[in-house]
Amino acid sequence: MNKRCAGLAAGLGMLLLSGCSTLNQALGTEEAVNYKSTVAGDPLSIPPDLTQANRDARFRAPEGTATYSQYAQAQQAQQSAGDRNRVLPQTQGITVMRDGDIRWLVIDKPAEEVYPRIVDFWNEQGFTLKSQDPRAGLMETDWAENRAKIPEGWIRSALGAILDTVFDSGERERFRTRLERVNGKTEVYVSHQQMVETATEDGANLKWVYGKEDPGLNAAMLARMVVFLGTDVQRAQEMVARAERSADQVQVSQAGDGQAAIVLNESFDRAWRRVGVAIDSAGFAVEDRDRSTGDYFIRYLDSDSGEKIEQPNFLTRMFGGKNTAAAAPLRIHVAAQGSSSVVNVLDEKGQVQNTGTAKRIITVLMTHMSGGGN
Repeated sequence: MNKRCAGLAAGLGMLLLSGCSTLNQALGTEEAVNYKSTVAGDPLSIPPDLTQANRDARFRAPEGTATYSQYAQAQQAQQSAGDRNRVLPQTQGITVMRDGDIRWLVIDKPAEEVYPRIVDFWNEQGFTLKSQDPRAGLMETDWAENRAKIPEGWIRSALGAILDTVFDSGERERFRTRLERVNGKTEVYVSHQQMVETATEDGANLKWVYGKEDPGLNAAMLARMVVFLGTDVQRAQEMVARAERSADQVQVSQAGDGQAAIVLNESFDRAWRRVGVAIDSAGFAVEDRDRSTGDYFIRYLDSDSGEKIEQPNFLTRMFGGKNTAAAAPLRIHVAAQGSSSVVNVLDEKGQVQNTGTAKRIITVLMTHMSGGGN
């Protein structure tokens, strides 16, 4: 009996793993992806104030069918017609753009249609959403583990499907997606943060530390997104790989005289895009943005200010005590200055800041800005 159970477990494990392997091969072995959320959450839902995306026609019963045989015949006819129309499947209205390391999609549809489809995409990839703000066009996943990074030895093949929690890659990732309305179209940006399990200095314990963002992984997710939105795998890979980078290399420098400001040798449009991606990569809490005024509205809790941050205890919270560790509302302001652009930090009233907090924000943004790369 035990041998039978062991054989069944091994067969089941190998079957499931072969399915994951097939999916990874289909979408390219360069960035093998098989995410499993580390946070148990409710299924992703479409915000009620947005129109539901159209579902796949294959799962809708044709009108006028009363029996299964009629439905099957209609379904077969529909599939045959679809095959004739999609001999060489192509995505209409989706373009992959590139500027240095930054890649993004330009979709010829309004944001109200694109947003719920992106929510569906992350759901299919095995993520749960930590937060989403349709008004600001932002969504962020919870941390998830890429199971494709775990070595596939024979022990895991035999037991991995049953004792899945025994195996761990030691890495976690979460993704942020930002949608922008530009000239009637929707731009979609994807960035990620990584945590890596690392031994402490004495080697006695393990701790999680932030890793480096991988532009290749962002590109792989964009390719998967293009496939999800309706094109074939090969064309999606080609679209991402052939996206032309700008010939001009950006120069990022800090303003002189100790000012908390960044100077970029590029136009406002490119600078706005680059700052937005840097904000996403840094993980700042974005509440809103206004491209017409050049402002990203963020909340930032400065833990390096040297000031004592008091956390209320249980009794204080019970009797209405306030948490003094409140994130301050600030603006990251992008302004054209001739052929260049300048980035400043403003307070809630729009006054330029040159405080220690502002300088730390500028330093973080500069760390996440780069004009080179893959």
